[in-house]
Amino acid sequence: MRNEFTAVIEQDGEWYIGYCPEIPGANGQGRSREECLQSLASAIELILEDRREEGLRGVPKDAVRDVVKIG
Repeated sequence: MRNEFTAVIEQDGEWYIGYCPEIPGANGQGRSREECLQSLASAIELILEDRREEGLRGVPKDAVRDVVKIG
């Protein structure tokens, strides 16, 4: 597993609408598939950054922090 997520893209008239099933709330849109994917990628990035900050708020100051890598 890497930093890859599923993008579901649908065309609605002249617009492309996208969402990521793995990241609730991550949506994107654009006039082209590429623009939609870029918008969706930005949304995913913002949501993950916010969740990381939110998750770390409750960590005690004396707790040991480390990094775990997947894939």
